[in-house]
Amino acid sequence: MRQRFVLDTTAITDTGMRVREGYETLCESAKDILDLIAKARLKLDISCYIPYPSVYSELTSFLKRYNCEKEIFLRLDTWLVKKTPNRYEVMIPAEIFHEYIVTMRQKINKARRISEDFIWEGSALGLKCDNKDNFKDEVGEIISKFRDKYREVMRHGVLDSSPDLDVLLLAKELDAAVVSSDEGIKRWSERMGLRFVEAEKFPRMLKEYLAMVEGKEDEN
Repeated sequence: MRQRFVLDTTAITDTGMRVREGYETLCESAKDILDLIAKARLKLDISCYIPYPSVYSELTSFLKRYNCEKEIFLRLDTWLVKKTPNRYEVMIPAEIFHEYIVTMRQKINKARRISEDFIWEGSALGLKCDNKDNFKDEVGEIISKFRDKYREVMRHGVLDSSPDLDVLLLAKELDAAVVSSDEGIKRWSERMGLRFVEAEKFPRMLKEYLAMVEGKEDEN
C-alpha cells in the first residue's frame, strides 16, 4: 500500500523533535525535514500532504515569524501536497461526534468550577486587602493562575481549531497517517482509527525507510 502522511504544523515545528535531533534553530530543522520528505517522495513514492489553506497558512506564518529563508518556502511548496479536505464527503461515525460533545461538556463544567473557585479567592482577597497597589498585584497573580488552569482544562486533549480538524478529515479521506505532536489530534486520531506518528519520531522514521532502500541499492 502506498504510504501517505498528513502533516500538522507541529510535524515541522515541534520543539521536542528539534532537541532530539540536535537542531539549533527552527529553520534548520524545517529545511532538513523537507529534504527528507523530498527524498522519500522520489525514492519511496511516499506522499506528504498538508491541509490547505488552514494548516498551510498556519505553518507558513510560523516560519515567517522566525525569518526562515525563501528556500524553505520553495521546498514546502514543492514537496508537500496542498489539499483541502472534502468536508462534504468524509464520513465520521456518530459515536465519535457524541463522545466529543460529552468530553466538551465535562470540560466546560470543570472550567466553570475552576472559575467559581477563583472568583471566591478574588472576593476573599478584596475583603482583607486594604492597600490598592498590593490588591492589584495579587489580583494579577490570581488572573494569571486562572488563565493557566482554564487553558489546561479546555485545550488539553481536544480539537480546538479548524486546522486540527482539517488534519483528521484529510487523513480520513486519504486513508493516511497523521503526523503531529498535538495531544488533541493524537487522541481523536486514535478514536477515528487513523494511524498516528509522533512528530518527534517522524524524521527518524523517514531516515530508516531511506536507509533500507539505499542499502539495497548499494547491494545491487
